Amino acid sequence: MAELSEIVDFLDGNLRIREIPDYPGAMNGLQLENRGKVTRVAAAVDASLPVVEKAIAAGADLLLVHHGLFWQGAQRITGPFYRKIRSAVEGGLAIYSSHLPLDVHPEWGNNALLAGALGVRVEGGFLDFKGLKTGLIGSVDITRDDLRRKLADVVGGAVHLCPAGSREIRRVGICTGGAGSQVTEAVVSGIDAFITGEGPHWSYPLAEELGINLYYAGHYATETFGVRMLAGVLAERFPVEACFIDHPTGL
Repeated sequence: MAELSEIVDFLDGNLRIREIPDYPGAMNGLQLENRGKVTRVAAAVDASLPVVEKAIAAGADLLLVHHGLFWQGAQRITGPFYRKIRSAVEGGLAIYSSHLPLDVHPEWGNNALLAGALGVRVEGGFLDFKGLKTGLIGSVDITRDDLRRKLADVVGGAVHLCPAGSREIRRVGICTGGAGSQVTEAVVSGIDAFITGEGPHWSYPLAEELGINLYYAGHYATETFGVRMLAGVLAERFPVEACFIDHPTGL
């Protein structure tokens, strides 16, 4: 058993929660307390009602998520939102969320872990958000089609490719989640391929016009890496168990 406050201090410090900018709805850090003790940590991508219910059924008393409770902003605590909060409180489930701080972490982050799984040699960052580099750039020696196959194997699902660039990939940019709308900024960075989770419809024809290979590997699928790793880190450092709650959206 571990103290919730000690786990929160550890996460806040190592993820630099108070230093890294994010979208208003992210509200990074502890979003919901429990009674102060943690025996089992569950990791998931989204703090949805089904995930909360699965975490409680799995015996978790701390849920780590990438997308927290407040993405829709201020809302009435009624209907499904009330049921979610009530279920978590009655189940003794604390909820901790980390969005961009987890994306960009050099060891535990979605970008770094995906790059490592693909064999990309990271050289730096790109895609600016309020002074923060939200993506990674690195070198690789692979063909366009082989990269697609390898990426599909790593994320465990289909990868949609806009094959508009070179057949030989030497320089790749990675930004997990929904960064497809930043394809123009990605091209300026001089990469042969841009890997993300999803993008708006217009990002595909724009990628064609710009002449870049754009890989859509799934918003959910590209953002399972960080929370999985984080739960494992906590299980190594604290006397707690860890599990992953898989609840894919298909997007």
